[in-house]
Amino acid sequence: MSRIGDAPKRREDQRFVTGGGAYLDDLAIDGMAYAAFVRSPHAHARIKDVDTTAAKAMHGVLAVLTAEDAAADGLKPLVPFVTANTVTDEPMAWDSQPLLAGETVRFVGEPVAMVVAETMAQALDAAEAAAAAYETLPAVTDGRAALADGAVEISSEIPGNLCMDWRHGDQGALETAEAAGARVVSISLMNHRIVTNPMEPRGGIGVFDVEAGRYTLHVSSQNIHINRDHIAVALGVRREAVRWLAPDVGGGFGAKNFAYVEQVLLLWAARRAGCAVKWIASRSEVFLSDHQARDHWAEATLAVMPDGRFKALAIDSIANLGAYMAGSSGGVQTNQYAHLPGTLYAIPNVGLRVRSAVTNTAPIGVTRGPGFGEMNYIVERLIDAAAAKLGMDATDLRRKNLIAPSAMPAANPLGGTVDSGNFPKAFEAALNAADYTGLDARKSATLAPLLRGFGIANHIKATGGSTDENVEILFREDGGVDLLTGTQTIGQGHETTFPQLVAERLGVPSDIVTMRHGDTDAIINGGGHGSSRATYMAGTAIWRAAEEIEAKGKPIAADMLEAAATDITVANGQFTVAGTDRSVSILDVAKAAREASTPLDTFHAFTREAMTYPCGAHAAEVTVDPDTGVVRLVKYTAVDDYGVLVNPMVASGQVHGAIAQGIGQALLEHAVYDDDGQLLAGSFMDYAMPRADDLPSFTLAFSPTPCTTNPLGVKGCGEAGAIAGYPAVTLAILDALRPLGVEGWEGPATPETVWRAIQRVGGM
Repeated sequence: MSRIGDAPKRREDQRFVTGGGAYLDDLAIDGMAYAAFVRSPHAHARIKDVDTTAAKAMHGVLAVLTAEDAAADGLKPLVPFVTANTVTDEPMAWDSQPLLAGETVRFVGEPVAMVVAETMAQALDAAEAAAAAYETLPAVTDGRAALADGAVEISSEIPGNLCMDWRHGDQGALETAEAAGARVVSISLMNHRIVTNPMEPRGGIGVFDVEAGRYTLHVSSQNIHINRDHIAVALGVRREAVRWLAPDVGGGFGAKNFAYVEQVLLLWAARRAGCAVKWIASRSEVFLSDHQARDHWAEATLAVMPDGRFKALAIDSIANLGAYMAGSSGGVQTNQYAHLPGTLYAIPNVGLRVRSAVTNTAPIGVTRGPGFGEMNYIVERLIDAAAAKLGMDATDLRRKNLIAPSAMPAANPLGGTVDSGNFPKAFEAALNAADYTGLDARKSATLAPLLRGFGIANHIKATGGSTDENVEILFREDGGVDLLTGTQTIGQGHETTFPQLVAERLGVPSDIVTMRHGDTDAIINGGGHGSSRATYMAGTAIWRAAEEIEAKGKPIAADMLEAAATDITVANGQFTVAGTDRSVSILDVAKAAREASTPLDTFHAFTREAMTYPCGAHAAEVTVDPDTGVVRLVKYTAVDDYGVLVNPMVASGQVHGAIAQGIGQALLEHAVYDDDGQLLAGSFMDYAMPRADDLPSFTLAFSPTPCTTNPLGVKGCGEAGAIAGYPAVTLAILDALRPLGVEGWEGPATPETVWRAIQRVGGM
């Protein structure tokens, strides 16, 4: 009987480790063909011609499809999920993304043709034989350069490459603060671009049922219902004519949150070729065409009063959206990024200028902590810079400005409200767990030439994602319980934790509860799992569905117990006559209800009214060899508030993974483009991912305050490490290098980057 707070092992792991998973490459359909894509080698070019004659004549080739074919069949381009400022509803400038480029290519890897053949080898050979001719155009890869006067314009629909220029909050905050005696500190930061790289690449198997006139896509996706709806629009059919199936998904981390052109093309190709069509991205295609993340420049200024209190924050930022505004990426800047300044730390006046631009790079999507990670990095870097310039202790400066728990619920100056949290408690716990008081002794004991540094970063994020979620709870004839959700799992352990929620609420053994997900035919809608929304959203729907089940069961239990329905109480899975020991179990009531043709089966749709706000503090300790620039992460400590923990073991696993991604960005990962728009870090030969020997054992602890806006008291737990890890590690390196005068660098702290930063200030 595993309920909330217990830590049973993940039941799905038995299936995975014994080869019982159902990932895309495990699936095969009789008569299935294979797809390959002809992709642009240029970042910006006019397409002069796509000659498919030779490719079509090759053995085994079933179809070679181009933009002309797509137009002839009435297919439509992809449009963004979000096309207006989420705060003001002002429209953004954007351009739709063609399924296959027909006139102009805008990033290296953009598809211009699709080959379908009987075998994968035949498809790849035919794709090589399809000859595309281009007239190259100047490219722009940097968001700041894209907005500069005279920059090459990528789309006539986006004048000056500017999608949005938005001013939010108090634009005169700094002047007011300086008039009040505040001192100001400014920094310029680049939150560099990364490739998300889930373990299982994107892909799909498209199927078309001629008799039913219906499409089915077996897909590796994080968000099957919403993406299905957008793919249906591109196909020109009702959403009911498209089914998405995603039984097992090998990770996503944001890269699989939104719709892709290949998903439309696979279904279309299945109809054109008359057979199922399979495509799984090569790792090279992942690098070139998956939605990437971050790539955000900011100039930020913090005004600090003489007593150390923050008075104002001003940020001017530019987000590089890549070649197209994909999915909800345009909304990240007005929703997530602009949501929380002045929420973790008491900053009474905040003014933002937020611009977003298109460039000749792969489209930006989301990854763990989109927008929140960028803002958190700015604020934490700015605090350390202010402390150094103003002669203050950075730890004391944070301590003095953290919002007190007595202020909860706390509103920020931009209109956001956090319902719960004890920021100072988590901060002090992290310092204690990291043995901050012993830092000076450890620094003194560090053998030359090594330098030791310490960094700590507080974090907060709003979780909730899509506003709607639904569940259905079904009582089977064999005595089991099925839970259907629109919140799919992609490796987080929901097949274990969601039954724990049902067990807690209905008082049944968790091992009789089976979670069903990943099928748009199984349940009408779903919001996916992005933004660490799953437990909060589906869990709340489960809670409320259980209330309805109990209400349905009371009159049936009353008949069984020969009592009045008003005398029936419900607790721990038992319907009891108040004041007696006479009771009947919920499973027996469900059986009686089914026999009476009044089943307890219940569907519940839930629309959230508030987000949850996971928060906490992460600390890193490093050594740096100034002769070589090599950084070694020697200790990492995290104290997080995720509210009520459904399964502490599963939550810890989520924290581990997110921390690894945060550390990866800090030390290793960088999607580098040259001036011509070629991705220089286009494989694992040039793009470094964190491995076990890059990471120390983590010291983890939880400092929970129950969320007040959902009945479970839970908060999302999947993204904190990716938000806090980058600034914590970077600040530790800067602390180590402070005696040398190093104030920063761009990109990850690779040995070369650190060594060059040291040389710029004169070396050792």
